[in-house]
Amino acid sequence: MRVKKYSGELVPFNPDSLRHSLSRSGATKEQVDGVYRAIQAQLYDGISTRELYELAFDCLKKQREVYAARYSLKKALRELGPEGFYFERWIAKLFADDGYETLTSQTIRGHAVTHEVDVVAAKANDLLAIECKFRNDVDAKISVTTPMYFMSRLKDISALPFRFFGREHMFTKGWLVTNAYFTSDAKSFGEYYQLNLLSWDYPADKSIKLRVDDNGLYPITCLTTLSAAEKAVLLKHACILVRDLIQIPKFLQHVDLSKEQAAHVLMEAQELLQSPVNVE
Repeated sequence: MRVKKYSGELVPFNPDSLRHSLSRSGATKEQVDGVYRAIQAQLYDGISTRELYELAFDCLKKQREVYAARYSLKKALRELGPEGFYFERWIAKLFADDGYETLTSQTIRGHAVTHEVDVVAAKANDLLAIECKFRNDVDAKISVTTPMYFMSRLKDISALPFRFFGREHMFTKGWLVTNAYFTSDAKSFGEYYQLNLLSWDYPADKSIKLRVDDNGLYPITCLTTLSAAEKAVLLKHACILVRDLIQIPKFLQHVDLSKEQAAHVLMEAQELLQSPVNVE
């Protein structure tokens, strides 16, 4: 059986890949088996990846809303667009969770030209320049030209003093971050020149999808109990993480929900952070 990607390309159906993505939702092996059987009965040659995703999402939501919420992570990151403004703020939250002080959208003067740094992060003697590449396309890949360009920007701002967080220091590292994928050439270039690359599936042991699940850094757009319009309002009011909503439930006062609906949203948020991801 073949599956049609968003680009129109037909690729062989990979049942192991589907099972693994289902298991990342936090569902038990028995639940994954049940969902897989339900999906399998509706598969056909040429099914689109969108339809396959929707089948899995609906089946998981019937089991538990938090399973569907976690399964929707990749889509939820794309909903931090359309221009990636909120994606940058979400990335800042990822680094803040590692103990960094962070700022977004900083304009600085390099040796030759002026640059806008998406995220500046500092911890101890480290000062990071973080470039965010947001993509709406499901199958988008970042080519080798992007890390090449990023390296030239890092060179232009290196060995210059900048004042951030009340002290003066120089940039020590650069990070190129995307919600999409890197091509193999982009990865090879990054590894050779010791650039820090972070994408949906790279590095394999510290990718975005693993960091989110391991640390509970789910964007608010993951929640299945909120509409797209309600999520947009929360993002506008700086509620970026599900964790933000749990810490400050008053964020929900910005959206028109009944007490029962608000309680339902908070319950899903709490379960999402509390339920484990059962992956062998």
